Amino acid sequence: MAHIVITAIGSAGDVHPFIGIGRALAARGHRIVFCTHPPFEPLVTNARFAFVPIGTAPEYESAIANPALWNPRTSFRVLWSVIAPTIRSHFDVLASLATRDTLLVGSLWALSARLMQEVRGTPYVSVQVSPSTLLSADAPPTHPRMTIPAWLPRVARASLMDLLETKLLDRALGPVLNGVRTELGLAPADHILGTWLHSTDGVLCLFPEWFAPPQSDWPRNRAMCGFPLAHDERADDAPDRELERFLSSGPPPVVFTAGSTLLDERAWFGSIEHALQRTKTRAIVIARNAAIAFRGQPQVLARSFVPLGTLLPRCAAIAHHGGIGTAALAFAGGIPQVVTPFAHDQFDNAARVARIGCGVRLKALASGDALAAAIDHVSRDRVIAIRCEEAKRRLQRAPDACIEAARYIERFVPHHEKVSA
Repeated sequence: MAHIVITAIGSAGDVHPFIGIGRALAARGHRIVFCTHPPFEPLVTNARFAFVPIGTAPEYESAIANPALWNPRTSFRVLWSVIAPTIRSHFDVLASLATRDTLLVGSLWALSARLMQEVRGTPYVSVQVSPSTLLSADAPPTHPRMTIPAWLPRVARASLMDLLETKLLDRALGPVLNGVRTELGLAPADHILGTWLHSTDGVLCLFPEWFAPPQSDWPRNRAMCGFPLAHDERADDAPDRELERFLSSGPPPVVFTAGSTLLDERAWFGSIEHALQRTKTRAIVIARNAAIAFRGQPQVLARSFVPLGTLLPRCAAIAHHGGIGTAALAFAGGIPQVVTPFAHDQFDNAARVARIGCGVRLKALASGDALAAAIDHVSRDRVIAIRCEEAKRRLQRAPDACIEAARYIERFVPHHEKVSA
């Protein structure tokens, strides 16, 4: 039995997959400590893990509520301004938790865990929730401000990727990170996002090869376990009888959700209402203020949260923000997707959904007419229906990704604590 410390930094889509993986590890006899943002404490303690906070609840909630976090022009800078001040304090916490049988597991921004690997030699598995953060010249990730054209020769793509890392990303991240490294007696790091942050032990990718084919310039010590679908939950889930009545009382509805993304709800709700008027479809709108916006509209059910894993197989389509967890659950539900990305990895995820043939991509806050046309198209297109069914069958045949992830992580348990497979 090992002492496994999981660090998950980000929004719900970044944190929830690690709950499922942690449960699989706990079921195999390991002791789990979960380091994440304070708002996720109920979810962590409900899973019976020890909880250690990163930052404070007001700091996290202020960051999530900052419109600049969801603007592709400013999102990276704002995200880093939240993460950077916690690096040293988080390192100190991990150092206090670590014992001779400790194994670290961390999400993309768990930079302190990577530092622990360098300073203390603590085994570490770094985890990639989505493929866009595996910077590749072979298959450059899609982003409106940083996409490297795929039609360029390979040598040109590699040169541009190197410039992107050294002249933009390293300049943004290097001063703070390398300041901490100096305090810890380490030399400065470069190519921080493309190379350094990946564990030298193991890199775990939480998506399947058919969604993101492996590239030659990805870390060689990687493993791909597939989508961890068993994380779609909340600590206070209870039966929703009104939802059940709505689903049973008419044709399958279209689901609209923006996840944790902060957006202009008035414009978004207006586009949804216009699209529903044109398509004559029923809808479930998942958003904090949806109940007020759609009050008195019997064809719309509003909710602040619904477990998508059980909902989507009973729906006609989903229009969403491009979070990889939402896309994965739509694949599993076998329904088409209309993706309207706003920031971060959402653009690359949207491009992959469209490329696979399971939906279409629109601009963020698309007009009601554009949204209606897209919903009508994905609901009627026979090829999209076939591709959605193929994705569903692939996931049905695949092993449980949480268990596969746990088995991979166990490879790096300190040698005196290893367990049988």
